[in-house]
Formats: sequence, structure tokens, C-alpha cells
Amino acid sequence: MSFALYLLGVIVLISGLVYGAWLMSVPSQWIIVGAIVVAGAGILSAVSHTRSKDKPQ
Repeated sequence: MSFALYLLGVIVLISGLVYGAWLMSVPSQWIIVGAIVVAGAGILSAVSHTRSKDKPQ
């Protein structure tokens, strides 16, 4: 469930950044590049914060 919440937050963040960039007339190729970078960072962050810790042997 936490992973889904992280991804939902990343989607909301990307949406806001894309809308703001569009309002500032940033070229669409840079909006796409920024969205991909933020999505990648968000997925890495979500996985690192929600994965199970390995049990010591």
C-alpha cells in the first residue's frame, strides 16, 4: 500500500511540474525529459523506502 501512495504522490508531483512548465512556455521536449527524470527518481525512492529489509541469518 505504501508503494502505491508513493507512486500517487509522484504522479501528482509530475502533473504539477508539467502544468507549471507548460504555463511558462517551456518546450515540450524538455517537459517530457523532466517528467521522465522525476518519474525515475520517484520510482527509485518508492522502492527504496517500501521494500522489506533482509532478515539477518
